[in-house]
Amino acid sequence: MTIFSRIARLAVIAPLALCAVATPASAGIGDLLVAPTRIVLNGSRGTQIILNNIGDDVATYRISVEMRRMTADGTLVDVPTPNSAEQAASDMILYAPRKVTLPPNQPQTINIAARAPAGLADGEYRVHLLFRAIPAPRPVAAPTTEAKGISFALTPVYGVTIPVIVRLGNLQAKAGIANVHLVKEDGKPAVALDLSRSGTRSTFGEVRVMKAGIKDPIAIQRGVAIYTELATRSIVIPVNDKLLASASGPVTVQYVETTEMGPEVIAETSAVLR
Repeated sequence: MTIFSRIARLAVIAPLALCAVATPASAGIGDLLVAPTRIVLNGSRGTQIILNNIGDDVATYRISVEMRRMTADGTLVDVPTPNSAEQAASDMILYAPRKVTLPPNQPQTINIAARAPAGLADGEYRVHLLFRAIPAPRPVAAPTTEAKGISFALTPVYGVTIPVIVRLGNLQAKAGIANVHLVKEDGKPAVALDLSRSGTRSTFGEVRVMKAGIKDPIAIQRGVAIYTELATRSIVIPVNDKLLASASGPVTVQYVETTEMGPEVIAETSAVLR
């Protein structure tokens, strides 16, 4: 059975706004587990996504395609007007079902594939799938006092998103690391740096800050993507609390990508933390 990964980010969707929250979905809407948390489709070959409701109540989810772009600090923002590549990505994604109702601890498979139109240029195309919880209907309670003016109630709607990347053709990417320096984050040492990307595809992996004589990285950040709309991305990585005394002096910084052949260092540099 697939090992489910918890999506750490949940979105509260209200009229005219979409904001991220780090708390789990409230009782009655259910907690949603999704696996995998990132999809890469090479050509027309499809795959599956597994949903699992680990809440205590039945939950219904609607699945839809969202367009988002990455900013230089790694934030994903909504796209009000998709460009031609984004629209092509949205048009080629096929998935079913688009709405599911899950009892507690009941998994559900979502089939997903891409059908590229004839003549579409080679390249990387990306959408984000949103799994949005639909609140159960509630009975309307009669007002206990005389209503004055206008009143309304907001019901939060929770969801999770995952990127779906379609790659057409033989795509390549190069990465680099620069401007490595020590900063303070929440009063603790952290390593700040800039990642660069060039080529025809995005990169995805973990950034490790290594120090001679220490087996484990003194700082590590997993799940670092640089999407094709970006040439550079800035990140800040907190130093391991157990290795704070080592947060100075010479270090080696690596950007490690997971490939079919195993982990591959796609960028590396040396620096001195002061």
